Formats: sequence, structure tokens, C-alpha cells
Amino acid sequence: MKNSMNYIKQFRKLVLVPAVLVAMVISSCSDIIETSPYSSIDENAAFSTASLCELSVNGMYEAAQRGYYNGAGRGYPLGAAFVEQGDCRGEDVVNIYAFYQYTYEGTYSTGTANNVWYWSDTYRLINRANIVLEGAQKAADNGVLTQEKADEYKGEALAFRAIAHFELLMHFARPYKDTPGATHMGVPYRKLPNNTPANIEENAAQGRHTVAECYQWILEDLNQAESLLPAKAGRSGKAAVTRWTKQAAAAIKSRVYLHMYDWANVITEANKFKTGGVYAGTVGLTTTPNGSFASLGYNTTENVFSIEQSSTNNPTVNGALASQYKRRQLVCISPIVWRLGTWLPDDLRRTSAVMTAAGTVDANAMVFTVGTGAVRFTNKYKDEVGYSDGSPVIRYAEVLLNAAEAYARQNNVTAGLADLNLVRNRALADPTTQAYTAASFADNVALLGAILDERRIEFIMEGRRWPDIHRLQFCPYFPINGIPAKLANAMPANADFTLGTPYTGALGITAKPYSDSRFLWPLPAIETDANPVLAAQQNPGY
Repeated sequence: MKNSMNYIKQFRKLVLVPAVLVAMVISSCSDIIETSPYSSIDENAAFSTASLCELSVNGMYEAAQRGYYNGAGRGYPLGAAFVEQGDCRGEDVVNIYAFYQYTYEGTYSTGTANNVWYWSDTYRLINRANIVLEGAQKAADNGVLTQEKADEYKGEALAFRAIAHFELLMHFARPYKDTPGATHMGVPYRKLPNNTPANIEENAAQGRHTVAECYQWILEDLNQAESLLPAKAGRSGKAAVTRWTKQAAAAIKSRVYLHMYDWANVITEANKFKTGGVYAGTVGLTTTPNGSFASLGYNTTENVFSIEQSSTNNPTVNGALASQYKRRQLVCISPIVWRLGTWLPDDLRRTSAVMTAAGTVDANAMVFTVGTGAVRFTNKYKDEVGYSDGSPVIRYAEVLLNAAEAYARQNNVTAGLADLNLVRNRALADPTTQAYTAASFADNVALLGAILDERRIEFIMEGRRWPDIHRLQFCPYFPINGIPAKLANAMPANADFTLGTPYTGALGITAKPYSDSRFLWPLPAIETDANPVLAAQQNPGY
């Protein structure tokens, strides 16, 4: 065990890791504290030159993309894990083997690895963002960077800080509407970098802020980020979709407002992308459903923000999306959603003649079957060798469906229907006869139901199901009580995927009501053991 003075020396250089890892180091007697921004650069030097500043910013993206899981990358929090955890917490996928079993069955504890590292690596990203916020401005003050460049870096850091806290709220806190004014416990919103003993001590003792406070600061960070970031046109190549832009910040705001049930502001953010909006013409839907996943998800008109992967830097075989969902076939599409009545049999997102192939995978397929069976897997992620598919954080299709839902909830059927059809029609075999019309719905509530179904279809295997389950607990028209029942953890029967009627087969995992403690993940023991304030604020039942 190292002596305390050596720990102090390490802590003084601790610039890119959350305080939770302090307890891990002390308890394990192993040095896993990261002491440099990205490639062994001391904190005092990290912002001393323009190239080192860029390297520090790259380190922030690396923290979002790769994470740290027992010495290896696993894709926490935004590189793959948010997709896999978001899918496996819901009912629209089936976990086949043991890999996501704790998440899928809801049997997690305060020491479950996925929960622990989701928390730890997300705060690791937050800490890197706070370091960049402070360091970039110091570099500008010292003449190392122009103020314009420093502001760009600060915008990226603010956007990461916002989305990281938002992701934590999805798993560790109850939804915004749980209490009037969202006064219930959220997560600690950390704004201080762990780069001084005083900051480390303050972060280590920080308690949970309210959900209202967290959302307020998330929006403040995103608003400031949008004002500082360059537009997509100011980025070249992949960077237009893999680095934060004004468009990405605005798109994420439409998602945040959706969780707040703030329909007017959802529409305000979405309208920035439409005719007459500040970002009109800078993003748009691809002509086919698979188009957004062509070229591994990079450089498409629909992709607003993705996390970049490469064959040499990815979440590895145990985290990469094409590894987990395609090559290893660990998780398949559930017949619960496959047999959803609003998903037409000849929809291009699943039609065997167009989008699937038995035993082989067509280059344009979004779904494939295995061998002579009928079990469906996603083909959104193509590179099962190099794992270089981008992780889709937000697409323009989501912005449109966010707006469609907001319009429907405001009883604006015309506008809601228009946005829904923009997304859905490109997947229809014959839009002239199959597109929805106003006559398709008795009222705006019926339209809302179709929009919510469309989200399940369009975003299958993209991690969006759990956030929707989370926020829809308080929907007055289509409430979801807790975690829905789902198929047993195993390969489902081929016959389960036969179309024609909704799925009514066995559900091996019973529903968990909203009151069940397992609706939330517990705060990790490594955090609560080190922080008595958080220990007293543990989620009930753990």
C-alpha cells in the first residue's frame, strides 16, 4: 500500500477521473488513478501549447467513447454502453446469453459491474469536461489559444457535461415528473475539476442535487454550449458529426425538454432545423431507413451526433456494437416489438425481400436472420471485424419524432402527423396508400399512440427504449407502470416472430412496478462507502 504522501502527490495531478475512484484505489491497493489528460501529459503542461490543448480535448472524447472497465474499454458512457444498457433495460430486445443478464432481468446490486462502471466512467467524463473548461480559458488568458478556439473547446466540454449528467439521471434517478417541481433526488452535478486537494475534497463529499436542479444546469450548459460551438459547416469530414456542433446541442435539448414534458420548447428546438430555422438545410433525413447507418454512420445528412470508433480505438469485442449485436449475436430483436401492429409487414425496415436475408446479410439490410431460423438481429452496425461503426447519439429522425409527439400532445394533429410521416414514409413499401392521414386517427391521442410506436420501431437497437420507458411513467394517455414484462433470458423460438397477430407468448420475466426499487440502479457501493452524504441518499431498497 502506498503511503498517504504518495496519494497526495497523485491527487494533485488527478485531472481526469472522478473522486469515486479514490476509494477504489485505496481499497484495492492498486494504482488506477489516471494522472494525465490523454497521453501522459502533466496537468500543468496539458494546456501549455495549442497542440496539447487539442490533445486534452481529444481525451475528453476518449472518455465518452471508451471508458475504463477493469483496465479495458467497454464503451461507457456514450461509446456503446448507453445503447446496450438502454436496450436491455427494456422489453423490445431479448438478451440471449449471460452478458447483459443483470441489466435485462433487473437483478443488479450496489456492486454490479455495469452499474458501477456506468457511474464511474460517466463522472470520469464529467471531470475531463471540467478540466477542459478551466484549462481552455487559462490557455486563452495566457495567449496559447485564441478566445474563439478556447470557446469552441469550452462548448464541447459543456455539452459533454450536460449529456453525461442527463444519462446518469436516466438510470439513478426517478423521472422529472415524479414529484411536483421535480424536487426529488437526482445525481450530484459536478462543476469542479478534481485538480486541487480542495476540489477533490468538495467533490468527494458532494450529495445529490434535485432533479429540477440537474435539469436546470443541463439546459444552462447546453444553451451556453450552443452559443460557443461551431456549426456543422465549420467542421470537416467525420468531425461534422463526431465533434459537438451547434446542431448537436440543439438536438439534445429537444430530447431533454421531452423528458420535462415541456412541449413548447421541444418544438422550439426542432424548428431550428426546419424551413426558416437557424439550422435549416444543415441536416435532413436520408431517403432510405438504412441510409443513416451507411458509411458506418458517418457523414450522412441524418446523423447529428455520433461517437467515433476506429479499428484501433473502440470499446473492444466486449463492448462494440457490431460485436455484441451482430458478430456475437448476444441480443436480438424481441417478438414483442417485431409483431407490433403498427409495424407493417412490408415495412422496409424488416421486409425479407429488401431488408433481410436468411443466413447472409445484404449490404442494405437493417435486420438479418440466422441460418434457416427466423430470429431477428439488427444490422444497423456493419463492421463486425474492425468495430468502427459510430455510436449513434442522436439522429434527425429523433428530432422530428420529438416534435411530432409535442405537437400531438398540444392537439396539433396536422403538424404532428407531418413530422411522423416524414420519418415513417421512407420505410413504407407504398407511401401513396400506406401513409397515415388525418382520417387514420380518431383524435390527437390516437396519433400520439402511433408516434410512440414509431419510436420503438425506428430506434430499435439504438438504446432509446429505456429513456422512453423512464419518461412515460407519467404519460396521462399511454403510461408505462415500471419495467414491462419481457421474454426470458434465452434464444427465443423462431415461431415467435411470425407476423399477423401481437405477441401473446410466454413472458419469462415479470413486470416490475414503478414502486419497485429495481426501477432504479443503486448508487455504487464504492461511492457510498467513500461518501457518507451519498450513503444516506442511497436509492431505497439497496
